[in-house]
Amino acid sequence: MSTMSATASALREKIAQRTCTVGVVGLGYVGLPIVGAYHDAGYRVIGYDNDQRKTDMLTRGETYLEHLGDDLSQKLAKSDQFTPTTDPAMLAEADAILLCVPTPLGKHREPDLSFVIASTEMVAKTLREGQLIVLESTTYPGTTRGDMMPILEATGLRAGEDFFLAYSPEREDPGRIGHTTSTIPKLVGGIEPQSTELATMLYEQVIEQIHTVSSAEVAESAKLLENIYRAVNIALVNELKVVLDDMDIDVWEVISAASTKPFGFQAFYPGPGLGGHCIPIDPFYLTWKAKEHGHATRFIELAGEVNAMMPHYVVDRTIQALNDQRKSLRGSKILIVGVAYKPNINDVRESPAAEIIDLLVAGGADLGYHDPHVPEFPRMRKHDIRMASLELTPELIAAQDAILVITDHDDVSWQTIADNASLVVDTRNVMAGIEGRATVIKA
Repeated sequence: MSTMSATASALREKIAQRTCTVGVVGLGYVGLPIVGAYHDAGYRVIGYDNDQRKTDMLTRGETYLEHLGDDLSQKLAKSDQFTPTTDPAMLAEADAILLCVPTPLGKHREPDLSFVIASTEMVAKTLREGQLIVLESTTYPGTTRGDMMPILEATGLRAGEDFFLAYSPEREDPGRIGHTTSTIPKLVGGIEPQSTELATMLYEQVIEQIHTVSSAEVAESAKLLENIYRAVNIALVNELKVVLDDMDIDVWEVISAASTKPFGFQAFYPGPGLGGHCIPIDPFYLTWKAKEHGHATRFIELAGEVNAMMPHYVVDRTIQALNDQRKSLRGSKILIVGVAYKPNINDVRESPAAEIIDLLVAGGADLGYHDPHVPEFPRMRKHDIRMASLELTPELIAAQDAILVITDHDDVSWQTIADNASLVVDTRNVMAGIEGRATVIKA
């Protein structure tokens, strides 16, 4: 353990005694689980969000994140240790502030750090000596030191001396069974050793395993590598799927066969495109930063192109399947099953379903959808889809020219679809092994 300054030692003591107040900026898929973790550990927590709807729902004990269930919001509503607020001035009371804000892409696939910058400027207005600020949002290397630190130091306080600054990337995977915020190992890298040590100690109170790295930049890069690895490998199997389909070879059986090798292979699975806030977006943060340094990231860009084309491939396969039944896309009744970006959650961020819906509507299809987790399709940055989920009845299924499976939720009756549909276009291999009257086309 390094020798700490008096300011750092005072904060360290607060963390150890659990008298430290933790502020969380952004009460979404990342921020709210962190709130729950620190609350359960006995810390006072201030949860800030500029969305009044969220803070009002938390005050009433209502949930807006389906995968977290009702227990967390109800527990927080009854507790005097948690304060939800839309008043940024309350962050002055926090000894540690965790920024859990979106980092989307702009219209030209450039990083949009507006939420990070705005929240940093907000924190700077009440920044005081002895506070620890940690960014959890995925971003390009250099953001914490190069973009956040100057804003915070413009107050006259010095990073590493008067206040402390670190980066610790979120690793949430909504809906995943078997892992929680506390059991997923946490990366921590500060802008100097005291910041790293304080942030590590803070996270050690609620997370089982901490891995410290030498700098914020290493932690920022590691988070990007995690998501780039997935994006590139998903693109590989998506490209392979297109090739093997033309050879009349089942890519799912190929992956299953390759998975029998006990080393040197990890299974990734094809799909209708990429969704969620991480995989479709984060790799392009490194692509942009690399260009700034005169480098091309050809693997990343190619993977992005392959994955971005998958919704078009799905629509083409749907058109072909309809043609085989002597029907055109225009005027055909198509029911999409599942619009969330992954199974068993209500999150549609960057869901390929949105692009597929737009393409099918543009082609003249008579479209509807069923998703037990998404009763109404929310407005998105690029899409304004005004639809509500339809009840999945045998009559509705039988009335469709095609059922298009986008998301394989566990609580959908796939047997009912097999028994009543005439045509199913399956992008998730969910119909494999299910007997019924439907003609099933894999896409």
